[in-house]
Amino acid sequence: MIRILFFLAVVFLLGLGFSWLAERPGDLIITFGGYRYEVTLMVAAVMVAAVVAAVMILWWLVRSIWTSPYAVARYFRARRRDRGYQALSTGIIAAGAGDGGLARRMGRQAAKLISADQEPLIHLLDAQAALLEGDHETARKTFAAMADDPETRLLGLRGLYLEAERLGEREAARQYAARAAAEAPQLAWAMNAALEAKALEGDWQGALALVEKRKAADKGEREIQARRRAVLLTAKAMEDQDTDPAAARSAALEAHRLQPDFVPAALAAARALFRENDLRRGSRVLETVWKKEPHPQVAELYVHARPGDSTQDRLERARRLSRLRPNHVESELAVARAALAAGAFEEARRAAEAAVRLSPREGAFLLLADIEEAETGDQGRVRHWLGKAVRAPRDPAWVADGVVSEHWAPASPVTGRLDAFTWRAPMERLGQVLESEEALAALPALGEPAEAREQEADEPAEPAVTLDAAPAPEGGEDKPQAEKPRPSAAREDGDGPTRPAPAPAKDAGPARPPLPDDPGVEPEEKENGSSRYRLF
Repeated sequence: MIRILFFLAVVFLLGLGFSWLAERPGDLIITFGGYRYEVTLMVAAVMVAAVVAAVMILWWLVRSIWTSPYAVARYFRARRRDRGYQALSTGIIAAGAGDGGLARRMGRQAAKLISADQEPLIHLLDAQAALLEGDHETARKTFAAMADDPETRLLGLRGLYLEAERLGEREAARQYAARAAAEAPQLAWAMNAALEAKALEGDWQGALALVEKRKAADKGEREIQARRRAVLLTAKAMEDQDTDPAAARSAALEAHRLQPDFVPAALAAARALFRENDLRRGSRVLETVWKKEPHPQVAELYVHARPGDSTQDRLERARRLSRLRPNHVESELAVARAALAAGAFEEARRAAEAAVRLSPREGAFLLLADIEEAETGDQGRVRHWLGKAVRAPRDPAWVADGVVSEHWAPASPVTGRLDAFTWRAPMERLGQVLESEEALAALPALGEPAEAREQEADEPAEPAVTLDAAPAPEGGEDKPQAEKPRPSAAREDGDGPTRPAPAPAKDAGPARPPLPDDPGVEPEEKENGSSRYRLF
């Protein structure tokens, strides 16, 4: 566009100049070789313009003839390059579609038409074709050659990293990732792998330096970076808490500032502050995270923040936590544990039962069993709560890659993945199921006589099912019944839950030992003689 405008401007100026000469008549006289030449100014200007045009045309012709061999060679070279790029494009598409044979043929054709030094994609096509054909050794050599070229170094390192991961050579994979992360921290795969390597080595300072190199592009990336920094700072604080308490406190507080709802950071910061006898600030940190994410470890540390406190003082601190986050299962459990330690059994039972209503899980039932044993010593009710705990969902724990831990760790012990541990319930306990005909035959016979059960009460029993029998009213006759038992729930009287033995049936099998959740009370008689059972 600029050239066109320049050409139009030159033509306009020439026309303007010729019109100016036409309006001013005059003669041009030239004396040369004894001759005198006289012409008008317009004719002289036209002759000068014609000479200039002729010289330019002559120069163009001479230049074209002189450069014609190069132009012809360039034409054929461009045509050859176009064919090569067409073959390269077809090969890459074939590699993406999984056609290794076509990708290999197109790669060879492209290598003949284009120099591999000028087009690095040829190496990539060769490596992809080798991978599709199962020739991993050739692919690895190709990726190694690409890693030595500055233009394709990152691509070669990526290929070597994937091959090392495929072979299970984690150390080699981490080295390739570290090289890539050093040159391009923005690469997510390289950054993650390098962080895993630093985490396994315990080099938290080096991991923090890697995170600092990567610049966040958007809000989501900034949140991820803040989370990573919080995890690494927490790990550093946990490592330095015994050797350098001041550095541990600083790192933990910064992690808590970055992620106020991150429980491990708050715990590390509170421990560091408690070691410096800063009870108020440490308690404030725990209260902040408790409002956002109630956690049993937060409650434990908060209640026992001051070693010299009495059990009543600890109960009061637990009540304060409960007021900060009411109607939460962790608040109720914290109060129940503190009340049990203080001997306030009524409050402990009330809080534990509220926790069961909010979340009927294993820890709540075990706490009820502890309260029952401490207050009344009624073994029947204790075993009742223990039986419910066995069948209840498990309590939450720190879980990462199938590993269940009581304490948080910055990286997975299996894969080294950073921030892998999450606070959740492990895989639910499967019900105690009868898996074979032999297990079904091993069950106690329905209508088993009470005498036979008492004789074998000390023998071990299969904890495969839970058998609950409904008691019969007093004054009934103990008669064998032919009808089949029906399911029912267990009865609870004033002394605790009882599960009496059923009345003997007509074709009762041999006597078998009682179930493990049977408190061992005497069987009762039922007026109508029918017994009802419930599995699980």
